[in-house]
Amino acid sequence: MAARVAGVILAGGAGTRFGEPKAFARLPDGRTFLAACAAALAAGGADPIAATLPPGAAGALPAGVLPVPLAAPRWPMFESLRAGLGALLAVPDWDTVIVLPVDHPLVQASSVRALAAAGGDAAIPSFRGKHGHPVALGRAVAAGIVGGAFAGPTLREVLHAVGATEVAVEDAGVTANCNTPEALAAALATARG
Repeated sequence: MAARVAGVILAGGAGTRFGEPKAFARLPDGRTFLAACAAALAAGGADPIAATLPPGAAGALPAGVLPVPLAAPRWPMFESLRAGLGALLAVPDWDTVIVLPVDHPLVQASSVRALAAAGGDAAIPSFRGKHGHPVALGRAVAAGIVGGAFAGPTLREVLHAVGATEVAVEDAGVTANCNTPEALAAALATARG
């Protein structure tokens, strides 16, 4: 039986640099960042999918996405990660979770599949030698983050501690951090060019 993959979208920020919560910012095709991330995860084989959201977030959620409202605004990213992973750990039978920040809405499903297939404790994508997102975590690592065995304070420290495997992908979306409208425009221009 093939390993089951879960996904978590980190979308709990206020999006001050973007001008609105990035979860509900829109791509030129009309999809929200959240919907684009959920679609990439689902097409890459992730099920279930959870998304951390700012308190009181008002916006349509993609079908099948488990909302994880954060208890307070401006939570640190690592705490948002803990909340999302905690919700997913209540779901049995997945082996790997793909962690996708919502400001990476251009990631392709092929990258999700490649990371999920990497196995081991953790995997991180690289595009032309540059690391990016999403990352894959084994269930035991996810449980260690939630339980406090890995204290962070960022996911980078956890990936270093467990010796994440590097997975080369042909997907510029993994390094396209669309945290401002200008960064989104530049990433889209690169994708077209």
